[in-house]
Amino acid sequence: MMKEFFGFGGYQRAPEGFLSWQHLLFVSLLVGVMIALAAWLGLKNRREPLPQKNKVLMAAAISIDVIEIFKIVLFCIRSDDPMRWTLELPLFLCSIQLITLPLAAFSKGRVKEAALDFVFVFGMLGALLGTYGAGNNYGAYPVLCVDNVVSGITHTISGFGSLYIGISGMASMKKRNIPITCLILTAFCITAYIVNPLVDGNYMFLVRGDGTPYDILYNLLGGNAVLYPISVVLLFFLYIAAFYGVFALCQKRKKRG
Repeated sequence: MMKEFFGFGGYQRAPEGFLSWQHLLFVSLLVGVMIALAAWLGLKNRREPLPQKNKVLMAAAISIDVIEIFKIVLFCIRSDDPMRWTLELPLFLCSIQLITLPLAAFSKGRVKEAALDFVFVFGMLGALLGTYGAGNNYGAYPVLCVDNVVSGITHTISGFGSLYIGISGMASMKKRNIPITCLILTAFCITAYIVNPLVDGNYMFLVRGDGTPYDILYNLLGGNAVLYPISVVLLFFLYIAAFYGVFALCQKRKKRG
């Protein structure tokens, strides 16, 4: 039973399938817990000083990195390929939170402010794409296996961080942080674009959609090797603009109310 859960020797069970009821039920339970915890702790600490609010983020940051390190070590142990780790680099949109969430929790000053905003902007998006939209995982592995359970937990920790930052009032969303957010994203995209052909990877989904919602864009562009990755990156920037725009609009209405 445990061997089958951890995937040693390969999974014998057939995948239930992407968007199967098992997939949707499992991720909905995770997302439900994520929302409930973020709402409870965010509202509880909303009027508390920053150090008190920050303790929750510290716990989330430590948890996401410890779980991810466990996953990488496990995947390397069960694989015959000594270079298996090259496919586990933190170069997906969701993986950026492995770096930015600890920065948001443990850094100070402008770096902390920018990291908080980055997690706030992208944490929830990554959580939804990595759970409901993860056709690459749920189409390939059984729902209740270490690949999907660990992925689901780390993605919902990212979403938790985003919601908690927003609800507890830790996000500044200052315009001066937009270039930093864009710079972080651009650096990861460029790195992923360089690394992908070296390790035959698909970081940031810049090569293909792999069963995720990115497949829609990939198919629309006929898999064009130039237009597709450029369009993926442009969508990220459009999302940043839209998020800041909606946030500013909500703030204006709040002040008028």
